[in-house]
Amino acid sequence: MSLNDLLTVKQQKVLHAYLQGNFKTMILTGAVRSGKTFIDNLLFLYELRRVKRQALLEGEKHPQYILAGASSGSIYNNVIASLSNQFGLDLHPDRHNHYHLYGIDITPVYTDSIRGLSGARGFTSYGAYVNETSLANQKVFSEILSRCSKTGSHVIADTNPDAPTHWLKTNYIDNDNPKDKTLVFTFTMDDNTFLAPDYVEQKKAQTPKGVFYDREILGLWVSGDGIVYQDFDKDRMVISQNKIPDDLHIYCGIDWGFKHRGVITVWGDDNQGNVYLLHEYTSQFKFVDYWVKLAKKLQNKYGHNLVFWADSARPDNVTEFQKAGIDCRNANKSRMAGVEKVAEFMKTGHFFVNKDGINKFLDEIYQYIWDENTGEPKKENDDVMDSMRYAIFNQHRNNQTQFINSRYF
Repeated sequence: MSLNDLLTVKQQKVLHAYLQGNFKTMILTGAVRSGKTFIDNLLFLYELRRVKRQALLEGEKHPQYILAGASSGSIYNNVIASLSNQFGLDLHPDRHNHYHLYGIDITPVYTDSIRGLSGARGFTSYGAYVNETSLANQKVFSEILSRCSKTGSHVIADTNPDAPTHWLKTNYIDNDNPKDKTLVFTFTMDDNTFLAPDYVEQKKAQTPKGVFYDREILGLWVSGDGIVYQDFDKDRMVISQNKIPDDLHIYCGIDWGFKHRGVITVWGDDNQGNVYLLHEYTSQFKFVDYWVKLAKKLQNKYGHNLVFWADSARPDNVTEFQKAGIDCRNANKSRMAGVEKVAEFMKTGHFFVNKDGINKFLDEIYQYIWDENTGEPKKENDDVMDSMRYAIFNQHRNNQTQFINSRYF
């Protein structure tokens, strides 16, 4: 068995650069399913062996190495479980939630908020492996770099692309100062030659064009341009009521409002993978009792097991719905992941709108545009768009296995 049977050409280049050792920080960035995490997990094992040798030379009895990720769950899923599946190494946390391998204390640091600073302070590390780096709080990442002050220490990081104005891109990936000693490798999906060709073809076909395709397939740090839902086709997707099947699974989305419009959207899924916007109820200057009465009418029409996915920013309203016997749930509000899921239905031709059931939908969808400064949709003309996102994303989250970089709002 040769190295070509184990690693792609791009992964071999990364391994060669690592073995040369002439770097402080190595960042692997690029497309989903491109092989970044596999090679980084392998480098993590190399790092632990390196630290073991160095600690023996220094007489250090308890060497520490940082394993960082957005949360304990992401560290387990992306690194710990992968080490078991890929290399047969089963690591179990101790009572401090640390892991141990080759005599190294693998210290977790959670990077998704400023609270992670407490886990990164107060000790010196022989190095760090940072997973999903673009999701990290900038101050936590900076603190991790500061902790890695041992001679020869490395920071290995991987990330999917985000907006080109992201701090990781501007401060580290684009830093061409040789004294910074940062190596960057960019992966595309085509770099992973071990992927089944039919999977790659399908993934390319179902990924919405524009920012999602550029980031997920090509591995580019880009901002969106123009309208968010570029694959929406009014002529094909806006249909009459008589073309909508009767046997649908019904659910709703709620975007609370008063000064700005409040919205309840009613959705239906058929058994062919299609989603239908059946009705959109949009109104302004209405108190929660108005929406409760509307929700009760929808319950009477579609059944009392009807689920309402609601904006969690108004817990008082959610509570009022629940008190009224309405199955109202706090929606996961991950904006980019939610937008991508909606766009995926449009891209694959599984999105339809009842032309007789909408009010502001068409006005908003053509004014819902990208913010070039943040790389995300602008918070304008988005009442119906948010209600749609809450409903579709949360109703189909169990089928969502790979998200573009996500933030919560």
